[in-house]
Amino acid sequence: MEETETPNSKFIKLRCPKCKNEQVIFGKSATKIKCLVCGKNLADSTGGKTLVKARVLEILE
Repeated sequence: MEETETPNSKFIKLRCPKCKNEQVIFGKSATKIKCLVCGKNLADSTGGKTLVKARVLEILE
């Protein structure tokens, strides 16, 4: 019987420092992530884990 693998990436809930909008992003994004309200850069892609530039509110399982 094969072992079931659990994913090692998660979703992250952020708060924009400029407009206080809360947004959920993927922990290993492939592109820059901007706030959907004001357009401020919240996170950058590094080729692996996302480099977060905003306040992390919660890690979602």
